[in-house]
Amino acid sequence: MGGVNKAILIGNLGADPELRFTQGGAPVLNIRLATTERFVTRGGEKQERTEWHSVIMWGNRAEALNKYLSKGQTVYVEGRLQTRSWEDKDGNKRYKTEIVANELLFLGGGKRDGGERTERQSRGSQRRDEPAPDDFGSDDIPF
Repeated sequence: MGGVNKAILIGNLGADPELRFTQGGAPVLNIRLATTERFVTRGGEKQERTEWHSVIMWGNRAEALNKYLSKGQTVYVEGRLQTRSWEDKDGNKRYKTEIVANELLFLGGGKRDGGERTERQSRGSQRRDEPAPDDFGSDDIPF
């Protein structure tokens, strides 16, 4: 039996996405995603810990999503972990672990027109029983 490589995140976009194209013309979308864990210490003090994730998405879907994603939106991301390595200009070995997304759903927030739309709505298949996403103001975002 093979292994399982699956990552599921729900978080907020820390910046507008960056769309670029490979030399072969393939679209690649880079997303910075923040996930925040809230907990109470043994002493009763409330704490928060934010982790930052690099998410990439490939293909026409990535190009289309770039039109609707914006800083502050809450999204669901599903994909696999991938670690790349390279040598920097000083000859040091560098590593970067990122999530290669194959699924992204809008959960709310954002400032672009259409920022409240889910990906299903943009594809025209929104279920009627799904609630409308919440709209968060910029004061509600912890970064």
